[in-house]
Amino acid sequence: MSTKSIQTEIDASYLYQKLAENEADPGIAHVYRQMSDIEKGHAEIFCKKENISLESVFKPSWRARTLNTIGKIFGYDYVLGSLLNTERSISNGIIATKAKLNMGLTGGETNHVKVIRAILENQTQSAGENISKFEKRHRSVGGNAIRAAVLGGNDGLVSNFSLVMGVAGATAGEQGVLLTGLAGMLAGALSMSLGEWISVKSSQELYENQMEVEMEELESNPEGEKRELALIYMAKGVPEEQAKAMAADIMKDKNQAHDVLVREELGINPEEMKGSAAEAAIYSFVLFSIGAIIPVIPFMFTNGVNAIILSAALSAVGLFLIGAAITLFTGKNVWYSGMRQVLFGLVAAAVTFGIGHLIGAQLS
Repeated sequence: MSTKSIQTEIDASYLYQKLAENEADPGIAHVYRQMSDIEKGHAEIFCKKENISLESVFKPSWRARTLNTIGKIFGYDYVLGSLLNTERSISNGIIATKAKLNMGLTGGETNHVKVIRAILENQTQSAGENISKFEKRHRSVGGNAIRAAVLGGNDGLVSNFSLVMGVAGATAGEQGVLLTGLAGMLAGALSMSLGEWISVKSSQELYENQMEVEMEELESNPEGEKRELALIYMAKGVPEEQAKAMAADIMKDKNQAHDVLVREELGINPEEMKGSAAEAAIYSFVLFSIGAIIPVIPFMFTNGVNAIILSAALSAVGLFLIGAAITLFTGKNVWYSGMRQVLFGLVAAAVTFGIGHLIGAQLS
């Protein structure tokens, strides 16, 4: 067991504890505390195998502390989303390793989302109610806005860096590079923002239509919907009689029943529909532009070889920072991820620069 694996368990324990401290729902907070204890237990076992004192290493990494800071500022759903991704990654790694070693699977390799579900089923409160709350929270962190911000900046930087280098290769950085870079930034940002607007708007319209159909089914066949709701809870592990009682109680209020069926049957979180398509488009425009302006900046003040070198240097720094930011979600080494991003970006720019140079030479 590597020190990195021990640190992963320590970070998970720390973040689950932070989730518990900032969770208003007592049932879910209790789940997070139990998950924190489980992760700490894993770290203790691994430390014993390596003859390491847990107290000497039980400190959250910079990544965990940064995620906690993000949680304080933007909300802890982002932290939960990162933890769920980490749990899936660990689970997949264990399964892949056992497959290589021809070892049988025991069922314990599954991710901790299933462990959380098992914990919820043993709560003294209504199991189905707690599962519903957690599943709603689980779905709500599926689209991580911070991840989208990082990727949006990366798209803008890589695409415009390549475009600028292509034109610089054709003109030796003398003519039209600045205009091309600004035009590329504007065109790319507008395209991204329009695509984001269409994506959000079409999703909202689709969900609204599905919700209308669900309400029609609820009004025309309430008994059938009640049985369906009971089956959903039974599938989650709730005993049959309890599931039927829960479904009957929910169906007493048509609006409440519709809300529950929309969440449980359709998997739609109405809170996500409140997002503004225009706001999403603006964010996309701004984030893409921030990345895209970086390789253009040197050409605002100089030209020629100096501008090309400065543009490549600034872009390399930007690429490294983006690669480092991605490690918040992947847990990879900062230097590895950052330098990999720099390498890919520079290769893409070098290819377009070479093509531009060949075309420029032919035209001249």
